[in-house]
Amino acid sequence: MATTRTANTHWEGNLMEGKGQVALASSNIGTYDVNWPARAEQPNGTTSPEELIAAAHSSCYSMAFSHGLAGKGYTVESVDTRADVTFQPGEGITAIALTVQAKVPGLSEDDFQAAAEDAKKNCPVSQALAGVKNITLSATLI
Repeated sequence: MATTRTANTHWEGNLMEGKGQVALASSNIGTYDVNWPARAEQPNGTTSPEELIAAAHSSCYSMAFSHGLAGKGYTVESVDTRADVTFQPGEGITAIALTVQAKVPGLSEDDFQAAAEDAKKNCPVSQALAGVKNITLSATLI
């Protein structure tokens, strides 16, 4: 069964001086301020589309990695994933760096790296972000 999730953004003003709020409407867990300086300079307590993409990518990757390993019979104790999304004004999102550490008893380093790459390739958010030419992965088995 397909699901649809919704976020709403209200924006006022022009790009450089304006501001807005994005509401996570499906879960109703919060409304967050957004503005241009949070994208191109320092966040200063304000989020950005790139931070929201990083949250989506890191959580989706963790789920895909855990699911793939479970499908191969492994018990995943923990997966910690960081996504760093690079935004270059005038160019857009130029890179995403995924960094993952996982604790998976009985898994060899080679099988771990293969599973990590498979999750990167098959995570639905990775697939949605396929237009980003530079998506890298650093995976550490702990």
